[in-house]
Formats: sequence, C-alpha cells, structure tokens
Amino acid sequence: MELQVGVKVLLKNPEGKFLLMRRSAYEERGVGKWDIAGGRIEKGIQLMENLRREVAEETGLQIVGEPTLLAAQDIIWPDRHVVRITYIAEANGEPKLSKEHDEYWWFTYEEMKTLDKMDDYVKKLLDAGVNF
Repeated sequence: MELQVGVKVLLKNPEGKFLLMRRSAYEERGVGKWDIAGGRIEKGIQLMENLRREVAEETGLQIVGEPTLLAAQDIIWPDRHVVRITYIAEANGEPKLSKEHDEYWWFTYEEMKTLDKMDDYVKKLLDAGVNF
C-alpha cells in the first residue's frame, strides 16, 4: 500500500464566504462534486510551500497571511493511504480555474452545509462541526 500526504485549504474571502470548486471530468474521481483547493505534496518541499503552490495552480489566487490548521484525516483505499491535512486561509480576488475544475462559487458556511454533491472529506468536517 502506498502512503501519500495531501494538503487542502478552505479559502475565505473578505466577505466571509468560502471558495468551493466543482470537479471537472479531467480526473475520474469525484466528477461534479464541490471541493476545496489542494493536492498531494511534493517530497522535500515544506507543507506551506506545497499548499501555496496548489492554490496558485488551481485557483490563480494567493493565500493572504498564515493558514490555520483545521484537521487531519485518513483516506484509505485498497491501493493507498492518504493523510489529508486541511487548513483555512484568507484569499482575495476572483479565481481563474485550472482544468481540474469547471465552476466555482463563494458559499456561506450555512450554504455549504446544504450542498448535496460535496467532497466526502469536506462534508465530514462540516458534519463534525469543525469551526470554520
């Protein structure tokens, strides 16, 4: 079984809304689900540098200030174990999406809780009442 580490971030704008992006058909897993920015880390690169790179690649945005750790989650599939570290951070501007996503929207916390097609691991954080 392969072990991987991923970083994700819930980006918050000055109005207090959170960025969610809908996964495109570019990747097979999770097509059509709303997700947050992030991905696997590159070996030898520090977590924050990986996080900032993923945000820039997927959204064209820059993180403002220092991200705050929200949670660490285990994702276990038959072929790999992913440790997913999720942060919250502020960002300004409007996203320019990569091919990984086909739509974005800024949601309130309450609106996020009502979405049907949400990434399973973001939904678990919402259901657990993690304070955003």
